[in-house]
Amino acid sequence: MLYEIFLPLADDYSLFNVFRYITFRSGGAVLTALLISFIFGPKIIRWLKDKQGEGQPIRDDGPESHLLTKKGTPTMGGALILLALSVSTLLWANLSNPFIWIILLVTIGFGLIGFGDDYLKLTQRNTKGLPGKAKLLAQVLISVLAATGTMAVSPPEMGTHLAIPFFKELMLNLGLFYVPFAVFVMVGASNAVNLTDGLDGLATVPVMIAGACFGLISYLVGNTIFAEYLQISYVPGTGELTVFCGALVGACLGFLWFNAPPAMVFMGDTGSLSMGGALGTIAVITKHEIVLSIIGGLFVLETVSVIVQVASYKTTGKRVFRMAPLHHHFEKKGWAEPTVVIRFWIISMILALIGLATLKLR
Repeated sequence: MLYEIFLPLADDYSLFNVFRYITFRSGGAVLTALLISFIFGPKIIRWLKDKQGEGQPIRDDGPESHLLTKKGTPTMGGALILLALSVSTLLWANLSNPFIWIILLVTIGFGLIGFGDDYLKLTQRNTKGLPGKAKLLAQVLISVLAATGTMAVSPPEMGTHLAIPFFKELMLNLGLFYVPFAVFVMVGASNAVNLTDGLDGLATVPVMIAGACFGLISYLVGNTIFAEYLQISYVPGTGELTVFCGALVGACLGFLWFNAPPAMVFMGDTGSLSMGGALGTIAVITKHEIVLSIIGGLFVLETVSVIVQVASYKTTGKRVFRMAPLHHHFEKKGWAEPTVVIRFWIISMILALIGLATLKLR
């Protein structure tokens, strides 16, 4: 919005030239999202606490300490992230860029699915929420729209292609399998973040780290000079996603102020499903789907731990972990919650650096 308002004035007033630069608008998006979080955060938390009463239902089979330390904490805090992220993006991004609307479609759409899930958990006072099949179907439908939209606005020579990291300009044409693959990435990323969101601040910081990494990737992929220098696929228009990533970082940073241990509010499925979906969509648009599995490796580990646990229990009757997802396993082993959270943050940072290294190692 600000881009459309002030850029036409640049010819008469050189001060407004700054709106041409993605880096300037990305910085503005970070600060705006952060400011919105700080202003509206306390009000939203008070309102959620007043409406929810007993707060988010706590699993009876989870770590015993959670029944004491987390009881009464409100959920749906992801609404604060969505508010800060959406408003900041709409203010600072170039709204004529179709990628912005695709990423907002997935983010808000997945957020609404998560909102419905959180609402049912609260009203029915259990941890089940929406039926799994209904939730998955809704995610798939939104992802199909996003994937087909991405194909339509991407260059024809790479619309259905998958980039392979560590190789110079190596692209695999997935053809008819591209849409199912893109849907798998978006839905998988969404649910992986959802599984990770089990401790105070555990998912917030890795999402912020991944968002910052993909902000850089979006900028490089959307810049013909940097893309040619790094020998990565150039996708016109993706640079504008840097603004969205900046807003994502600012929104998560602002939310962390209230979500840091001990959390004043949980993001709930409203936040985790939408944030994961956003990361998956950015990876699809920038043709860095495989790199997402490295940068977001913590989310992959958490998901794999659940898959392994369920498969082992169903086939042998034995559990590999004391409890899944993986963060609960370490809690059961006696690790304090802040220890688990901070160590997982460190792992996330290491994996992010490895993922960024793929940009140069070609």
